[in-house]
Amino acid sequence: MSMKVHFFVVFLGTALFLHGCGDSLTDSRYTLRLPPLPEAWETTLGRAHWRIEWLDEGGRQQRAVIQGGGAEISLGATWVSPVSAMPFWPERGIQAGVFRPAGAIFPYDAAGDTLYLSWQGGVDANLYWEMAVISGGAGEEDGSPETEAAARAAVQRLPYHFNWPRFRRLFDDESLNAEIRADPWLADWGGIAAKIVQSGFDKRRLVPEQRGTMQVPVGPGPWIGTSPFPAPLVFEGTPVFPVRPAVDTWVSQEGLLHCNSEAWVLMNVYPQSNRLCGQTISP
Repeated sequence: MSMKVHFFVVFLGTALFLHGCGDSLTDSRYTLRLPPLPEAWETTLGRAHWRIEWLDEGGRQQRAVIQGGGAEISLGATWVSPVSAMPFWPERGIQAGVFRPAGAIFPYDAAGDTLYLSWQGGVDANLYWEMAVISGGAGEEDGSPETEAAARAAVQRLPYHFNWPRFRRLFDDESLNAEIRADPWLADWGGIAAKIVQSGFDKRRLVPEQRGTMQVPVGPGPWIGTSPFPAPLVFEGTPVFPVRPAVDTWVSQEGLLHCNSEAWVLMNVYPQSNRLCGQTISP
């Protein structure tokens, strides 16, 4: 366990104690109901494996790999926690974490003994994990009064305390940035999480991350992106892809396209016959 995660678990344990008012935690098992894959993903890549990540009844991060639905996990029944489900296709060389996850926030997405995961819930769960890592870093400095005060403030902004139902309702609010409403993964959630932990939530920060464009001499598509929300890209003429400093992935029957602001690489979706095009992407 990393130092940041260790600190988060310590803080979380304190929150659990306060929230439970001394009562013992209940270990409850929930069956996961995964959302259907976007049609374009399934058509292009086939049936997915899923890597599930969650916090167990002791606040420890757990992982499991499944294919299909019906998996059961144990969750602490008296506190708020995230569950993420990352689709991946190992036979195509696509590992967990490349495509955006589905997810849920427990207990808000639970009904009876079933936890319903959704693609919008994947955004929520991702923000929870980002906030957890940043909150966990509080208190790792020199122990000065200023640092201790900052750590206490960060504890008050733990994801456990965040108003998740209100956050999700924002995506039905027409005053929210239209691009983010259409595809929440256009935002820089790591940066947003840091600002929430540092100074609280402000919906005006929910804006698209700045992107440029790059012409790539590949086929017209359709090219599917790693977000489940937008439609695939289909081009006439030379394809022009949105790019940023971080690497994004696009997939078609032609292969896997990895590109950032500086370069691109095209790989066949079958690892045993990979081929490279263009430049190697710099670290």
